[in-house]
Amino acid sequence: MSIDKIMRIAPVIPVLVIEDGIDAVRLAETLVAAGLPVIEVTLRTAGALAAIKALAGVEGAVVGAGTVLNKAMLGDAIDAGARFIVSPGLTEPLGRAAIDSGIPYLPGIANAGDIMRGLDLGLTRFKFFPAEASGGLPALKSLAGPFGDARFCPTGGISEANAATWLSHPSVLCVGGSWIVRAGDKDLTAIGERARAAAQLAQPASV
Repeated sequence: MSIDKIMRIAPVIPVLVIEDGIDAVRLAETLVAAGLPVIEVTLRTAGALAAIKALAGVEGAVVGAGTVLNKAMLGDAIDAGARFIVSPGLTEPLGRAAIDSGIPYLPGIANAGDIMRGLDLGLTRFKFFPAEASGGLPALKSLAGPFGDARFCPTGGISEANAATWLSHPSVLCVGGSWIVRAGDKDLTAIGERARAAAQLAQPASV
């Protein structure tokens, strides 16, 4: 499955920081049942790789690894069963290693130079990060103009209040959202309600 197809599965990719005390498998099952099967588990906690390995067995889930910073982390994520890789930025060593591995890859970009480096590597799908801090939707609109083939997953500062506005731009295929599973929240009923609402957000038919 290409990164383009993964980005088109649902309008929101929940971005998870797996903490102690939460049943990661039940959490993933809740998200899949609510209509958000694409899940990014950030490699920010000691249990992240174990969580990816466990979630890889959840029926219907497409589990990826986020906050991948280098080739070693890339290898660990792939070994754990990640089906796609997300990084906060783009370096040539990591980009080439991801491409050589064949795994779908979504590198972070924040400016035109980042996008040009990605295009030089043959990449056209990017994470716009940190989205709001990098100028918000006006900045992305300016970047999308000269890079007509590029499509984006804005992440960072995206919320239930502004996600639909981001998704209304034709260059945006999906958004990354940490509001679905808030820090310290273990209430699966509330998480499921937020996920169902997010799954109903409009996703443009972008080419």
